[in-house]
Amino acid sequence: MRFGPVPLAEAKGAILAHSQRLADRMLRKGSVLDEAALHALREAGRTQVIAARLEPGDVPEDIAADKLAAPLVSPLLSRTRAATGRVNLVADVAGLLRVDAAKVNRLNGVDESLTLGTLADGAVVAARDLVATIKVIPFAVPGTLVSVAEAVARHGGPALSLHPFRPLKVGLVATELPGLKESVIEKTVAVTEARVVALGGSLLPPLRAPHEASAVAAALESLIGHGADLLLVVGASAVVDRRDVGPEGIVRAGGQILHFGMPVDPGNLICVGRIGARPALVLPGCARSPKQNGIDLVLPRLFAGLTVGPTEIMRLGVGGLLKETDVRPLPREKATAEARVGPAPRSAPVIAGVVLAAGRSRRMAPLNKLLLADRAGRPMVARVVDNVLSSKARPVVVVTGHQAEQVAHALGGRPVRVVHAPDYADGLSASLRAGIAAVPPEAAAAIVCLGDMPLVTGRMIDRLLEAYDPDEGRLIVLPTFRGKQGNPMLWDRRFFPEILRITGDSGARFLLGQHMEHVAEVEMAEDAVLRDFDTTESLETLPQRLRPVTPGG
Repeated sequence: MRFGPVPLAEAKGAILAHSQRLADRMLRKGSVLDEAALHALREAGRTQVIAARLEPGDVPEDIAADKLAAPLVSPLLSRTRAATGRVNLVADVAGLLRVDAAKVNRLNGVDESLTLGTLADGAVVAARDLVATIKVIPFAVPGTLVSVAEAVARHGGPALSLHPFRPLKVGLVATELPGLKESVIEKTVAVTEARVVALGGSLLPPLRAPHEASAVAAALESLIGHGADLLLVVGASAVVDRRDVGPEGIVRAGGQILHFGMPVDPGNLICVGRIGARPALVLPGCARSPKQNGIDLVLPRLFAGLTVGPTEIMRLGVGGLLKETDVRPLPREKATAEARVGPAPRSAPVIAGVVLAAGRSRRMAPLNKLLLADRAGRPMVARVVDNVLSSKARPVVVVTGHQAEQVAHALGGRPVRVVHAPDYADGLSASLRAGIAAVPPEAAAAIVCLGDMPLVTGRMIDRLLEAYDPDEGRLIVLPTFRGKQGNPMLWDRRFFPEILRITGDSGARFLLGQHMEHVAEVEMAEDAVLRDFDTTESLETLPQRLRPVTPGG
């Protein structure tokens, strides 16, 4: 691949290295320069561009990312499609991620142009969490490098594997000694149940027993009789030896002790055994706390069906220093029974949907375009809202103004929040301000949809949501069709204050020029993102099934 300044006369087919703002359009980084783009650049007075030109044997970034992703996908892991040289791998279900660090290192050692980043080995993930990302750094790489990387990825076992959590029934025995406060036992039960439930399990009614081996054994046998898949013992006094009360109770119940101690702090004093095929643990004293400790490294592995024996436990030392200190505090001081298990899994950001349905429909007066029903009897605004609800945008806010009661009635109890823009007559900015102001604080961004664009599907909206990535600076996302910008538009929360200051009959599109470095365009295969329906004539261009009964019959 050749990279650098290219005269426009030689730039056809080259890949633009940096975005170019022209009078009537913006050429995005990564665009392949065609005659139309070159003509626009000449009209703007440009004579050359910084671009990349492929050489024979080069593989474009998206194709290279696709090729590398294919052998990395394994059961219960899905992949996104390639965009800007990136493919993400996500978890299909909640589970424990295992990473072959040696293979990942070999892949990353093939060449600086091909990269694979993953979560840590043993990470607890929820469904749809991002677990790995493949990124091709330049616009294209030699095909020979891609072939080598593919071979490394295909050789041997999988680089990534996801082990789903099983819905285990967990039995808990809490021993008692004189002077042990009732509140301590109650907190221990609550914290333990929170950990179990977070992993998809259920806690059987806990049993209390005197702090004696025989009593512990009897309680364990009772829990086995009630179907316990996993047994936990929490002692009134911390276990200090293999022959202490808790471990001895496991042995008397017909079990055996596999390992005592762990290179994890807090959590050193854990005792791992089994009764038949059932794991049986004596918990360290720190397990009474919701703060992360050794049990948070062991329980997920047991729920995932992995072996937890002496070898596995002694390999937890790297990364096993979990202790909170003044130098390295962990933000768990106010954790409650709802505490998460281990490090918080990464989840997709909350992105609200805002549907603007407050306009006066002046170009179609006296009719209100939003209330016109299609052949199925569904008003236009209801179809637009249904499309948004079929996407991943949540919550959905609908802004009303003109004929507010009728618009709200047309939504027929759909799970949306309806907010009214009392100053809707002032123009588009009024309804936009009302919608943005109603976005809940937990939402990282909002996608603003127009109530008269019924051809924009939930799938199209989801493509825009997937392109949003604050870490990579993609904070404003909008669709294009053949290079022309359309709607809906997604805005990161940091732009909300600017949007709330907009006045008059205009939207937020003018802000794009002020924040060009944060704009990401998503090219669509259909022109739906350009088509609003605000005149009687435009309604006649709708697909037959979506045309209103009147006007136009």
